[in-house]
Amino acid sequence: MIQCQNCGNSNTGESNFCRFCGTRMAVPQPQQAPGYDYSPPRPYVWQTDEFQTKNEARKKAQTMANQPATGQYPAVHAYSAPQQYQQPFHCPNCMSSYLPRIERRISTAGWIVFAVLLVAFFPLFWIGLLIKEDVYVCQVCNARAR
Repeated sequence: MIQCQNCGNSNTGESNFCRFCGTRMAVPQPQQAPGYDYSPPRPYVWQTDEFQTKNEARKKAQTMANQPATGQYPAVHAYSAPQQYQQPFHCPNCMSSYLPRIERRISTAGWIVFAVLLVAFFPLFWIGLLIKEDVYVCQVCNARAR
């Protein structure tokens, strides 16, 4: 039994607050054994390094001024048009110059395999639907470009 410091009434040993006046009980902290250096872990956060900051300067991007003069320029990776459309593209139907979008469709050979397997060997007829080809479609008129 623990005596309340405020009202003097006795409470159970495991109570944190007095059941008569509501005052928080002053419970002495248990003494650690000598040579035992346990510290509680940090509170859990989704990213453990979220609240830790590093006082290092940010790395700057390499520019032409920062690079030593070797006589060679760095490789530049930029978007390039598809190989078959190096010259400006023009749709044969609407004459728009937008690059066509690429769609994956079942090829003619796929439809033939589908039909043959449907007649000859029914359980595997779906294999023909897996044979696909890239189809270039105009973005303006939705017609097949090639």
